[in-house]
This record gives sequence, structure tokens and C-alpha cells, in this order.
Amino acid sequence: MNLYKLLAARAEEGRPVRVGLIGAGKFGSMFLAQARKTLGIHLLGIADLDVERARAACARTGWTAEQIGASSFPDALKSGGTFLTDNAEDLIDANGLDVLIEATGDPVVGIDHCLKCIDRGRHLIMVNVEADVVAGPLLARRAEQAGLVYSLAYGDQPALICEQVDWARAAGFEVVSAGKG
Repeated sequence: MNLYKLLAARAEEGRPVRVGLIGAGKFGSMFLAQARKTLGIHLLGIADLDVERARAACARTGWTAEQIGASSFPDALKSGGTFLTDNAEDLIDANGLDVLIEATGDPVVGIDHCLKCIDRGRHLIMVNVEADVVAGPLLARRAEQAGLVYSLAYGDQPALICEQVDWARAAGFEVVSAGKG
């Protein structure tokens, strides 16, 4: 079964993947443009140090004020809306959250968010390349030990390079160097 069918089944069953986004900058905005149209995904919350920047990113990408008008995480969970906050830890702690996207671009903050996700049993998609460069293998191991997924975001350069390496190895090639440019 492919990704579209899996997400469609979750939507039909009334159990979408509940996602949290930390960071409404460039990548966060790209995700926002796609997420509102993706069947089977409920963006439970967005955490950004500047809530108005997050609100503006939502408006630029087609979200209505009603869609991002939840008054709390419990309200977002109940209504299917999205709650905006400046408190990333509250988002990580939000009841019902399945997976968190870390897109801050700050390595220290990103590593902290990842460790908190692991401690709270949350899967993590790491867009923060800087954090992954500093501690990615250690974070991935810790997540795996906790039975969680730590993954780079598809569409980010390191993830695309990893995909190319996986493809080459699966095709029987010995990879001696990898890059994309």
C-alpha cells in the first residue's frame, strides 16, 4: 500500500496523523503549503518564537483564520483546527501529537527539541540539518532505542542524498562518495 492510500485510510477512519511543526520559516512555510491539502494529516499545532510570523506564513500558504483559530491544543484536537503558540515544549507535550517536525535551523534548540520528543514518545522529522550534522546519528540511535522514528525530511538536501545512496546500494553499486549540487 502506498503513502497516499495509507493517509486516505487514516482520514476515512477519522484518525489522521497529528503533526506538530516547530519553525514557520522557509521550510515550515513549504510544509504549510502542502499540509492543508494532504489527506490524512491534521496539523495540530505550530510553534514559532514569533506567533505573528507563523500566522503570516499560514495566510501566505492559503490557511484561513478559522483553520488556525484553535484556542488551545485540546481545542485543536477536538475541532480539527490548528493552534499557534510561541512555546515549543507545550507543542511537544500536546495530547494526541503523533509526530513533530523540527524546522528551526538552530542546532542547539533542535537537539533539545529532539531529546524532549524522544523523552515524551514522539516521532521526529528533522528538517534542522544543522542539528543533524552535530548529533544526528546519536539522536537516531536514541530514538531507535525508544522505539521511535527519527528521520530527515524528504525534500531537504541531506535526505535527497540519502535517498540517492539507498537507491545506488539497492541497485548493487558501491557508493564511494555522495553529494548533490
